[in-house]
Amino acid sequence: MTQEAMIRLGCFVAIFCLVSIVEAVAPRRALSVSKARRWFANLAMQAIDAVIPRLVFPLLPMGLAIFMADRGWGLLNVLHVAPGPAMVIGVLTLDLAIYLQHVLFHLTPLLWRLHKVHHTDRDIDVTTGLRFHPVEIVLSLIIKLAVVAAIGPPAAAVLIFEVLLNGASMFNHGNLRIPLSWDRIIRTVLVTPDMHRVHHSVIVRETNSNYGFSVSWWDYLFGTYRNQPEEGHERMRIGLKGYHDDRSSRLSSLLVMPFVK
Repeated sequence: MTQEAMIRLGCFVAIFCLVSIVEAVAPRRALSVSKARRWFANLAMQAIDAVIPRLVFPLLPMGLAIFMADRGWGLLNVLHVAPGPAMVIGVLTLDLAIYLQHVLFHLTPLLWRLHKVHHTDRDIDVTTGLRFHPVEIVLSLIIKLAVVAAIGPPAAAVLIFEVLLNGASMFNHGNLRIPLSWDRIIRTVLVTPDMHRVHHSVIVRETNSNYGFSVSWWDYLFGTYRNQPEEGHERMRIGLKGYHDDRSSRLSSLLVMPFVK
């Protein structure tokens, strides 16, 4: 196992365990579906998502960043941007790309068929942040590779971004009860569970808001921020209309969902 893989796996396990423990101790909402069944489907999806990119792509984003740096390719390398600013620019540019990708997957019908797999979860917790269709993961990876090729960020920036994205996704999908005073402070920089939960509402105008995964600034900047759900966090309905059935917690159904009506 490479050093990159060890770092990413270690951070994944640590954040997953921490969020899971806090969810059990201080949950924000009561769960409505069998946790064991949901977790099996969501974690199995994550396992598939972890394997497929390594089978499909000869080079992943961090490897491409090293390749670009060795040849002096990419905007940041051509301009000889100092390592510190290059790190910040690299992380923020990749995060902005994922925000824009998220908006695109909501607004484009064909891409929404893939992304709706994530939104059909009838509860929202740490495993929801891992529940993405493998084809969406492949397309997302293509976008990340394109951004890395264009700007040539430091390899360390790509690693930080990947760890931040994965960790933030588990955190902001967590069923966590965070004091409102803390939430207001945290969401000035990072997407909080209360902020992102709005995005998983069955109400379409709420679903089409709060697209950010890591930093919260993009939603403020582009006018997609919504402060709270209309029905409140305890009463709001999670998921998508028409999918409040067993399909939402069966792995086989999730894998074929984008391809059937």
